[in-house]
Amino acid sequence: MADEPWTSHRIVTCRSTAEMKVPLPRLARDRRTATVSVVLPVFNETAILQELNRRIVTVLERTTPRFEVVYINDGSSDGSRENLNTLAAQDRRIVVVHLSRNFGHQPAVHAGLEHATGDVVIVMDSDLQDNPEAIPAFLDQWERGSDVVYAERTNRKESLLKRALFYSFYRVLNAIADSPIPADAGNFGLMDRAVVDAVLSLPERERFFPGLRSWAGFRQTGIAVERAARHDDHPRVSLRGLFTLAKTAVFSFSSFPLKFFYVIAGMSAAICMSTFGFVLWHRLFTGLAIPGWASVIITASFFGSLNALGISILGEYVIRIYDQVRARPVYLTAETLNVGMVPAAPLQSGTHQADVEFRRIQELLSALQQEYASSDKIPI
Repeated sequence: MADEPWTSHRIVTCRSTAEMKVPLPRLARDRRTATVSVVLPVFNETAILQELNRRIVTVLERTTPRFEVVYINDGSSDGSRENLNTLAAQDRRIVVVHLSRNFGHQPAVHAGLEHATGDVVIVMDSDLQDNPEAIPAFLDQWERGSDVVYAERTNRKESLLKRALFYSFYRVLNAIADSPIPADAGNFGLMDRAVVDAVLSLPERERFFPGLRSWAGFRQTGIAVERAARHDDHPRVSLRGLFTLAKTAVFSFSSFPLKFFYVIAGMSAAICMSTFGFVLWHRLFTGLAIPGWASVIITASFFGSLNALGISILGEYVIRIYDQVRARPVYLTAETLNVGMVPAAPLQSGTHQADVEFRRIQELLSALQQEYASSDKIPI
């Protein structure tokens, strides 16, 4: 499609929803009639955007007649902006959102969810480590009734250190989280529109998408998906960035760091009482005082360090409270292309179209009967 993309320039776009949205009565789940949105945050990936887009569009064209691919340009500086603009000009099914600066991976995912219009939304990374060919398998599970289908990453093509860190992180997080978070489940996955609306209604500023998706509940299914190697040796997220994301996950989904100091306080009190008892016994029954300032200094330094650690943990929670109270938007947009331009799905002909409409009417009538059966209202 060679038409010019529909363009919008905006300074701020961050939708906030005060309440959890109530999903409408469920109609028949059919990828041939549903709109499928694929959300991809992009940061300095211009070298592979053409190949990435080709693979995604090829898979979607074979899978569903109605779809959109939503790219969120998170302040790229390598020509990704121009490349994305070209893709949007060539195909109106390509939606592009340029953020005003680099806000980070998780805010970019949030921006993608807010701009996606599909009945089904699939989130994946743009570095070709998430396999676009897994999309039909996600849709299979959605048609069978799953509201969330997440990828369980297997055979990660990364260094031994990073594999060990990821393995340890997910298991430690799942052990201390206030609600369970599946191990080895990153961003790659599918959500029904009801789940997307629920996640978007959550008000926190520090967002860890896999945790929010898991916390939302609904019917969730994991499928094994092999994690491919990066196309180059320069990951866009450094170890420091991964540590920051891990810290966000822990402080957002676990109160364990605060509860941990109950244990530390108990152990400290026990050690102090034991030490005091030993010194007193030694003085009373031997007549000798225990010499040595070194032990006193070491003990004082040890417990001083514990106090500093406790204050630091409290500080992390205070920072998050401060950020929440400031109520700044999660992201700002500078420009959007082709938003809301998803083409209508072609009408299906013959018996199949009649069957689809009949199933829709049946499910709608069933939902209405259940609604009126649970209330005192009498339909007219």
